[in-house]
Amino acid sequence: MRHASRIFSALLLLGLAGCGYNTLQADDEQVKASWSEVLNQYQRRADLVPNLVNTVKGYAAQEKEVLIKVTEARAKVGSMQATPELINDPQAFAKFQGAQSEMTSTLSRLLVVSENYPQLKSDANFRDLQAQLEGTENRIAVARKRYIGAVEKYNVDVRSFPSNLTAKMFGFPIRPNFTVENEKELSTPPKVDFGTTTGSAH
Repeated sequence: MRHASRIFSALLLLGLAGCGYNTLQADDEQVKASWSEVLNQYQRRADLVPNLVNTVKGYAAQEKEVLIKVTEARAKVGSMQATPELINDPQAFAKFQGAQSEMTSTLSRLLVVSENYPQLKSDANFRDLQAQLEGTENRIAVARKRYIGAVEKYNVDVRSFPSNLTAKMFGFPIRPNFTVENEKELSTPPKVDFGTTTGSAH
């Protein structure tokens, strides 16, 4: 009886492996790890915003509207619960990415406005923040590309036979991915190398 049970368990494991269960598990872990890195880089960017806003305010307090919009965008991003489950909810995912896109847009505007203030551009703290933001935007782009690749592979396996049967049996959902608009943003991060300061942010 015990021998028969062992044989059954072995056959079950072989069956799961043959139906793509192990592949789906590996894909799922890669998606989660990639998403975690995206969140880490988004948080890194959000952490730079208060110092950036305060520095700009010291030289360009009259740019009140832009400063307020950046602060509001950061607050909006911070108010969202970026849990691992978010990548299983297309609507929540889209809302979160919309908020991040708004953050990108307002930062771009702030940096463009900053070009009008030579003293601000020559401020050591501002130049340091500029360099950190540039590096973070690059990390965000890399992390998002990895996530896009991980989700594409995962979704292909979830939809393909016979692993699609295993996906349904064990609850592996189709995962949302960045839209075409999001992907375009990957190649156009906020411009942070202000002409006269080119080469100073290394």
